[in-house]
Amino acid sequence: MSDLVPRPAGAAPAPADGDNRYKSVQAKLRKLGTAMDDATLELEGLRRSMQANASSTEDAARDIENAGLDGKFVEVTNLVSVALGGAAIEVRKLDEFARETADLTRETQHTHSRLYGALDDIRSNRREKTPRPGFWSR
Repeated sequence: MSDLVPRPAGAAPAPADGDNRYKSVQAKLRKLGTAMDDATLELEGLRRSMQANASSTEDAARDIENAGLDGKFVEVTNLVSVALGGAAIEVRKLDEFARETADLTRETQHTHSRLYGALDDIRSNRREKTPRPGFWSR
């Protein structure tokens, strides 16, 4: 049994709303990184559960065989065990991608902060309005 609960449709951790202000981008990157970290925890739990189910299904196939039941039941149960083991491997790969994405998100957040943080401090602390980045490029 899985304890995973489906999320409602459109429950994006950081919606792409076109708000490209510095603090908004930083918040979106932070939310995305946190969501990816949470996903890695869920995926690791799912992988362990699938691996345990694959192992117990393999044991069940052995028990079915020892009970002298029809060989087709042993074969089908073994196929389920192999499928669960294969799915666990794929979940592990997905977990690795989620971890990599979380790391890249943190790296992107740091780079964005390094490139635009000082500019945001200057613009935020002025009483006068200043042109947005890219204004002079037109």
